[in-house]
Amino acid sequence: MIEDSETIDEFLAQRSADVEEAVRKAAATEIMPRWRQLAEHEVDQKAGPHDLVTDADRKAELQLTDALGSLLPGSVVVGEEAVHANPASYEAIRGEAPVWIVDPVDGTRQFVRGESGFCTLVALARRGVLLASWTYAPALDQLATAVRGQGAHLDGERLHAGPPEPGRDLRIAASHPDYTTDEEKRALLGLWTPGVAPRPCGSAGLEYLAVARGELDAVAFSWEAAWDHAAGVLLVEEAGGTHLTRAGEPFRITGGNDLPFTAARDAATARRVAGLLAGGAV
Repeated sequence: MIEDSETIDEFLAQRSADVEEAVRKAAATEIMPRWRQLAEHEVDQKAGPHDLVTDADRKAELQLTDALGSLLPGSVVVGEEAVHANPASYEAIRGEAPVWIVDPVDGTRQFVRGESGFCTLVALARRGVLLASWTYAPALDQLATAVRGQGAHLDGERLHAGPPEPGRDLRIAASHPDYTTDEEKRALLGLWTPGVAPRPCGSAGLEYLAVARGELDAVAFSWEAAWDHAAGVLLVEEAGGTHLTRAGEPFRITGGNDLPFTAARDAATARRVAGLLAGGAV
């Protein structure tokens, strides 16, 4: 079993390519053969019509659970579909063992519609600290990775988000206010102000990637499920960005955040967006 951070660092140095291979294999065998080929019986609703799950989600998560657990003995896997079946399994994120946080198909609605804007998200964490992440968009053939303290990369090229260009509106992808609580809706409406150009978010993982690439200035989310955010939060951090809740505190994958929160391409933008979210909640 992995006992300390030094041993995890050694694992990442030696086995990151194996993790990438596992992610690519799950996408190649369980996701892409079903893209634009889904039968009606392969798509189900969970909480409602906007919360979909497909056979691709379920089967890819099972394959990743087996592969990732085998790569790192003593680790545990917290996957979106497994937590839906057994909510208590989410508590492993707060435990002592290294934890793989998996979203097999992030952007399931886009996947079901046959669009290319979906991805597979995997992050490795321990005691609430994110250590590494993999964001793979198979339909776009893009793989973004991040390792704490070692930077973020897209297809091998280093990512540097940098500050936005001065003088233009901030480009923000945000949770849709209609899918939030009343308080969160008021907070998100704070973004609708001069100098800001918000739009509804798509796949969370791909929105984080856009921030890390400097194509998007910030994201603002009203939910904190770790599988949607763990990979992207680290990716943005390692590209030079940061993240804040509306209370001005860093986002925590272990939960209990003052929502909504933002991740932005630089600290000044994060503070500005967090301030708008705080003001909108009044």
